[in-house]
Amino acid sequence: MKSIIALGMTVFLSAEILAQDGFVLPAGDADTAQALVETALDSDLAWDIVESLTTSVGPRLAGSEAEARARAWGEELGRELGFDRVSVEPFTMEFWERGEMEIVMTAPYEQALYGSALGGSGRSPFLGAVNAEIVYFRNIDALTAIEDGALDGKIAFVDGDAMVPSQTGAGYGPSNQRRRIGWQHAERGGAEALVVRSVGSDSHRMPHTGMMSSMDGEWADIPVIAVSNPDADHLRRLHNSGEAIEMRIRSTAGWRGEVTSGNVVLDLIGRENPDEIVLIGGHLDSWDQGTGAVDDGAGVAITTAAAALIAQLPQRPRRTIRVVMFGAEEVGLLGARAYAEQHADEIGNHVLATESDFGARTVWQLVSNVSDEGTPAIDAVGDIIGPLGIVRGGSNVPGGGPDIIPLAMQGVPTVRLSQNGSDYFDLHHTPDDTLDKIDPDELAQNVAAYVALVYLAAELDVDFRSATEDE
Repeated sequence: MKSIIALGMTVFLSAEILAQDGFVLPAGDADTAQALVETALDSDLAWDIVESLTTSVGPRLAGSEAEARARAWGEELGRELGFDRVSVEPFTMEFWERGEMEIVMTAPYEQALYGSALGGSGRSPFLGAVNAEIVYFRNIDALTAIEDGALDGKIAFVDGDAMVPSQTGAGYGPSNQRRRIGWQHAERGGAEALVVRSVGSDSHRMPHTGMMSSMDGEWADIPVIAVSNPDADHLRRLHNSGEAIEMRIRSTAGWRGEVTSGNVVLDLIGRENPDEIVLIGGHLDSWDQGTGAVDDGAGVAITTAAAALIAQLPQRPRRTIRVVMFGAEEVGLLGARAYAEQHADEIGNHVLATESDFGARTVWQLVSNVSDEGTPAIDAVGDIIGPLGIVRGGSNVPGGGPDIIPLAMQGVPTVRLSQNGSDYFDLHHTPDDTLDKIDPDELAQNVAAYVALVYLAAELDVDFRSATEDE
């Protein structure tokens, strides 16, 4: 793929071609952006970063000792790559740990199932297990309709449909409800445990974990387990045949107390407007079943590599480029919220923000939510990266990535380089999220797109904020 993209990039775009609604991209800036794109396509830096993170640190559960090692890794990497300012910004959080788990169907016959405790799950009785008949619910709506106490002494099983793969991952939100809120209704019904179909698009016996939602600050007291899609299919067939199904569940999951997490912040300080910040990043934590390569080691690698390539230019861009390796994203955007709180006095200086957190497949679309003045500049970025196979999408599209939400809510303009998510939810939050799922050439295409966007956002004298100040 590199050779095809490189061939397309040999066609340089003139400043006249890059004119957008009266905005003309200066020829020198266009040339620099083009050169950065070509350098990124030939660079292995992002691959080296994600390989190092997933190999030397491994899985990085939020709040764990492994996440702390990842922060030390990020600090060292930032210094090695020549960032001007490297820091860790700590925050405290409550630590949930998976512990050990067993889930076995014991009737109509015995068969081990492949499952994973969901984040925030409670444990089974101390030194014991839950042994009970299941009550089948076709979907989350059926569970929410139960009367209080209707599940006393039972295990609730919430089925649903496996996600349909799509480029945008559009089915994730609706499917995610059984994972998020199912426990609240299972406990209201008096269930001993809750089992749900995994939220994923694969057909392998790979359970998908993920965080539940709290209710008034409280979490589940019962075990909550997601089983793989094939196991959920099997349970559905048994139910439809009229068989009574029983299970044994043993889990030691639970909350372990307050710990320290943190965000790693790497700055290239702007040569003219150092207080103005273009923020990019990914999240450093991961779930603990795989090695967090796709979610979100790739995003950390893509954004760090893009900034590091810009650092090799003869001079810094006008504005500061800030890479944030967010901590504790998987358990509620805790690092993102902490960043917004700790930088509350400089939110107005953040001129643009975006995050890479949707895997490592190729970027296919550029969308934005910036001022009318800034939109033609983003259009010009679209012209630069168009030969990479990236189309210009909407110019009034909120987003930027999960960790950008707290900033966007305070008026920070956003852009999004949308990646192809066709197989993202095959791997998402599973043991299968490992380095071998990343294609180095596709990773380099991501870096090429980010490096052009970030360089021009930091270099151009354009106000991206004005239309979003009062939102």
